[in-house]
Amino acid sequence: MTKNRPFLFVTVIILIGLIYYVVNNFSLEDQPMPTQLHPLVLEKSDQLIEQAEQKGITIRITDEFRSIAEQNNLYEQGRSDPGSVVTNVQGGESYHNYGLAIDFAIELEDGSVIWDLSYDGNQNGESDWMEVVDIAKELGFTWGGDWENFRDYPHLQMDFGLSIWELKRGKRPEGMDETE
Repeated sequence: MTKNRPFLFVTVIILIGLIYYVVNNFSLEDQPMPTQLHPLVLEKSDQLIEQAEQKGITIRITDEFRSIAEQNNLYEQGRSDPGSVVTNVQGGESYHNYGLAIDFAIELEDGSVIWDLSYDGNQNGESDWMEVVDIAKELGFTWGGDWENFRDYPHLQMDFGLSIWELKRGKRPEGMDETE
């Protein structure tokens, strides 16, 4: 037992330091949940639509801000509710819940939408989907298709350097008017 005392002492000191750091740097802030897209995400989303149109690609934003209740309902799809699983995260765990994400689809001439990553409607030899993704990345979005675990091809987000953990604790990006 006496051989383990230095190890135990160091472990306790490290834990106390970690707790102190977390409490002082990541304490809960009394911030209301956003109720709409962040203004910059909205602006860049509009630019995405315009720039895609200039390339002969019509896109539709199929989802944007989502309340926690909406996220929970979506999470139940394919689990306790009928349908296919479309998300792996519950309410509060999605950037949609903080107004920082959008989903898109390719809109066809008849008004229907597709999620076909190889479709080349503007017939330039390139996937319309990937052309849109390239535009989105140039505008500052991160693409869910680049994720390792759950590739979310319609998903685009701007996290402003904030993790879900920080957002859940009340951190908000600059420019978000919480009173709206």
